[in-house]
Amino acid sequence: MASGVELTVPVYRIKGRGTGPSVYIQANIHGAEVQGNAVIYQLLELLQKQTLLGDITLVPYANPVGCNHKNGEYTLGRFDPITGVNWNRMYHFNDELAKQFVEQYPDTDVDTIRSEFRRWMLDDIDEQLDHNIFGLTTGRRIAYQLQRMALQADLVLDLHTGPISSKHLYCPEYAKNSASYFNIPHTILIPNDFAGALDEATFCPWWDLTQAYQAIGRKLDFNKESFTVELGSQELIDLDEALVDAKSILGYLQAKGAIAANGFAPDAMVRYGCMLKDYKVFYSPMGGMVDYLAEFGEPLPAGQPLARILRMDNYSEADSDPLHYLTLDQTVIPILHFASASVNQGTELYKLFSNYFEL
Repeated sequence: MASGVELTVPVYRIKGRGTGPSVYIQANIHGAEVQGNAVIYQLLELLQKQTLLGDITLVPYANPVGCNHKNGEYTLGRFDPITGVNWNRMYHFNDELAKQFVEQYPDTDVDTIRSEFRRWMLDDIDEQLDHNIFGLTTGRRIAYQLQRMALQADLVLDLHTGPISSKHLYCPEYAKNSASYFNIPHTILIPNDFAGALDEATFCPWWDLTQAYQAIGRKLDFNKESFTVELGSQELIDLDEALVDAKSILGYLQAKGAIAANGFAPDAMVRYGCMLKDYKVFYSPMGGMVDYLAEFGEPLPAGQPLARILRMDNYSEADSDPLHYLTLDQTVIPILHFASASVNQGTELYKLFSNYFEL
């Protein structure tokens, strides 16, 4: 920092037996999204009693700048205050790497491909960190150092929360079947393409590699997966609920062979999926004070109110009603809503599943 103080983050590495996939889990890249730190605490407690087949790395407080970005009683920390860029949109992706690798290693065995391509990815990120003659923003330097750890793992989980939110999962389309290993009822299926986030920065290189080999007639599966796990609402921690979420994550890790079987099984529940293009934002049609009515996670029939907006400026007008009910002409599932009751016209009021389906 300008004062000479160095920013650090805690990194916990637990050695496994080397017979299962390695795991990387980080939390709190956005300043107000703190529940993931409680989940990592509970994971550390639980993992002491498990047989680890793969190495596990856990990184709470992943963004020390965002964690400490306060304004009064509120934590900001969603955007870099210097550049205005979302902290979770600064990761590196080289869309030529997979193609270049396959040209050099067209017939290599799968184990060598895994180790060599990982080395290529790490060399590529080191090039960005250490040999960029024009330098890096603070945000990119933080992101690239986190990404360097994540790229060494087979399974990557990035723990987040929403403003006021239910639990949900961002899952790459190719890994759809793995969504049912989490005790999370709502899954957004995202394209297998890079759009800036950590989950994409870690699964997209391997997906591209799979596609590049398929183009020359080799069908390979590298068993790499990455997810963004949304744990509820920001600015809050709940250690009891964190234990529930930690056991959910261990259910996934058990299913993928990262820990030995120890009774972690996903709950029986109806799980809904939605393609990213059908995950809709509902913007407030007017300013006012919002009474949020719709229940998270449950289908809301067409015509039923999402919310009502109080407009006291309309109270004394003869032909105006101070209460305005907001409805939609299709059935949706509300997933999250804005944190404040005070909104302007055009505020991102709700995020909703449309055209949803059972997984």
